[in-house]
Amino acid sequence: QVQLVESGGGLVQPGGSLRLSCTTSGGSLNYYVIGWFRQAPGKGREGVSCVRPVTGSKYYADSVKGRFTVSRDNANNAVTLQMDNLVPEDTGVYYCAAAGISIDTVDIVCTDTSNFFSWGPGAQVTVSS
Repeated sequence: QVQLVESGGGLVQPGGSLRLSCTTSGGSLNYYVIGWFRQAPGKGREGVSCVRPVTGSKYYADSVKGRFTVSRDNANNAVTLQMDNLVPEDTGVYYCAAAGISIDTVDIVCTDTSNFFSWGPGAQVTVSS
């Protein structure tokens, strides 16, 4: 089973940028749908962005469209989430997760956390002045 770990979280001012990276200690991420989720204090976990292997199809939540970009870094066996123009509402713990490939489109996969079988421990992102 692929084990995931996030890196790149931190504290940033509103309007700033952060880049999260999801890596694994074994196997290739190219066999899985990789998703980014976040959980704000007192709220449930929401799908932020996902990317499928092979086709590269991507999903973004409406709240992050135009500001976040998910990419596969095949050379480093990683999936990155570039977050620009951050706002305080983006604050939370960000998790990357892996799901198997299915016939469902990436938006359907990404909006149901039960599709994901492996989760990283999470990385804190705080947007505050």
